[in-house]
Amino acid sequence: MPLTDQQPLGSPFSAATTAEDIVAGHDLSGMTAVVTGGYSGLGLETSRALATAGARVIVPARRPHVARAALQKVKGSEVVPMDLTDLDSVHSAAAHIGSRIDRLDLLMAVAGVMATPERRVGPGWEGQLTANHFGHFTLACELYPLLAAAGGARVVVNSSAGHTLTGIRWHDPHFRTGYDQWLAYGQAKTANALFAVHLDALGQGDGVRAFSLHPGKIITGLQREMTLQEQIDRGWVDEHGNVIGADFKTPSQGAATGLWAATSPLLDGRGGLYLEDCDIARVSAPGTAMDDGGVRAYAIDSEEAARLWELSVAVTGAKPIIR
Repeated sequence: MPLTDQQPLGSPFSAATTAEDIVAGHDLSGMTAVVTGGYSGLGLETSRALATAGARVIVPARRPHVARAALQKVKGSEVVPMDLTDLDSVHSAAAHIGSRIDRLDLLMAVAGVMATPERRVGPGWEGQLTANHFGHFTLACELYPLLAAAGGARVVVNSSAGHTLTGIRWHDPHFRTGYDQWLAYGQAKTANALFAVHLDALGQGDGVRAFSLHPGKIITGLQREMTLQEQIDRGWVDEHGNVIGADFKTPSQGAATGLWAATSPLLDGRGGLYLEDCDIARVSAPGTAMDDGGVRAYAIDSEEAARLWELSVAVTGAKPIIR
């Protein structure tokens, strides 16, 4: 993907656009979407909007009983047990989904964790990289035949402005030499963006296009590992937990960019792009502030994306997608 493609195209939507605004007028009847994290925060708003537009929504969930309760009023939704940090669980969920459908139109990778305490999973992998990237990578590889069968599927991966904190730490991706919760988060979000770049490169011949995005600043369950005081100190909330930070979005506004990525005809024939505020983001210069928006060049670099893909296949043992 040339960097010249990574620039706004004049979308009619904006940071203030809601999930409801995006799906208004769209008929998604007959389409199937898998939405990870689709039972809370941005994921729940995404599931609701897709179902309202007529899509069948499948929600893989680490807490299936909680998910079923949250989705009780979301018509056309169903829950599949899955833990992104347990690849056996991911394989089981993918197999179950494959037994239920013969094509998949949308894969929405919304689930994620942020700034968690050091947590080792699987064979000692760093937890944020595993939950945010390796789990979704494995799921997408397992579901790829269903995406290819749709003949026009889209994969939408929630990254974050947090990617500006660091590129992939090739020398120590699992933080064996000392853990930093924010650098671990930043690396995982860069991985999300690079994943979309290479998946798009591999998939476009089958009509599978992939996008990553920054949903904006939103207070959701994503902050559950942070103390109230930490959020107060960052200026996000007051002592009562009320949002006071500048430019924060509602969950519905936060879900809008992902839904735009999933449905906009303006993105037909495009892919591998990083989006924000319901448009394509510009490339940001090194050293600029995270809140200034845009995407770092290293997070959409095709060589970095291919290198991460090879690493991810080797680490997870996922089925390779060969073109």
